[in-house]
Amino acid sequence: MKNQIIKYLNTYNFDIRVSKNARFMDQKVTPDVLCIIADCIINYIDNKANKEFTSSDIWKYDYSNENIMDIFGKTDVNNPKAKNEYDKFFQQPLKALSYAKILNEKKVGNTIYFSIKNYKILEYISYKEKHSLEFLNIYLEKVLKDSEIWHIFNNFFNDNTKDNFDVLKSEYVNFIIKNTNINEVYEPRRIFTKIINPLSFIRKKHGTKKGRFSHDIILRDELMYNRRNWRDLSKKKAETREEFEIRIENEKNKQNAYVKYTLNKAKNIIKKLHFPESEIQDKFSVGDARDVHHIFMKSQYPEISTYIENLILLTPTQHFTKAHPNDTNIINKDYQLLCLLAKSDSIEKYNYIYSKEDFLYVLKIGLKQDFSNNIGFRELKTKLVELYNIA
Repeated sequence: MKNQIIKYLNTYNFDIRVSKNARFMDQKVTPDVLCIIADCIINYIDNKANKEFTSSDIWKYDYSNENIMDIFGKTDVNNPKAKNEYDKFFQQPLKALSYAKILNEKKVGNTIYFSIKNYKILEYISYKEKHSLEFLNIYLEKVLKDSEIWHIFNNFFNDNTKDNFDVLKSEYVNFIIKNTNINEVYEPRRIFTKIINPLSFIRKKHGTKKGRFSHDIILRDELMYNRRNWRDLSKKKAETREEFEIRIENEKNKQNAYVKYTLNKAKNIIKKLHFPESEIQDKFSVGDARDVHHIFMKSQYPEISTYIENLILLTPTQHFTKAHPNDTNIINKDYQLLCLLAKSDSIEKYNYIYSKEDFLYVLKIGLKQDFSNNIGFRELKTKLVELYNIA
């Protein structure tokens, strides 16, 4: 899919000097927010590809309200006090997707209407935060190259020092002030963080923290709006025991809501991709396949429970007669092997949705076995058969 995104974006010119638009990226455009907003759009249009929508339509949509309120700890979208925050939270990713030509945009009076321009890429972004991060990396590099300022970013990545960081930040801010309607340094500095850190993370480089050169290489969690900062799970000096316990409980609730949302989304992806046929074609595959089965059980392997590469679509008979013989707490190892072999075929066939790298991670956790990223699917299936025969 990466090559398809590059090919599509290459058909457009994103030169900031031409568009005069500094909002090709913004503060709320993080991989996790972009991913969930894309998912909300896909659910809202409900297969009506030409359906128009506003930012307000998406944020007041029940699916958006339920998930964003729980995952991001936001208030109800209908709360008038939250209007300004929600306006930015939804509008900024929509505007970035519009600039990237993934969405169409038109203004009627004071209202901006959006529609989908490239459904396939939007859907890809909606599947995983990993996909939205991949998209942002390709998109940001394209914008900066078209604007002929990529060289200053490239200089920084090649010589990843504080001095080069200071030069890059200064030149970028001056470029934005000169070529857009932003005339103060404050705003481009804030947006600069959202540009440099995804690019730095992909390249395993230092980026920025609190406006300064980061002492460490940028980590994935630092890119997210909904950061899971484990260092903050300890009690703060000014915090009462009751306040600390409430904060920890709220954090746990957000994490649980995120897992629930991600798992439900993963199951829907599997059904949408494979229904009505089972991924395993055997004598038990008669009838519609409606059951999404964890190849490695959710209770035993929670860290891979939401991976679509660990989920397989089966018929009810396959699920409860073969995969879980007589007891849903028991896995039939022979059928588990069949599930892995069939999943391998699905991943190879639908490689624009699934990730072989993620499948190998699933196998690493579930089988405690490392496989090279360069392994082919035929060799991988042979090694899986060998492993299960030894066991």
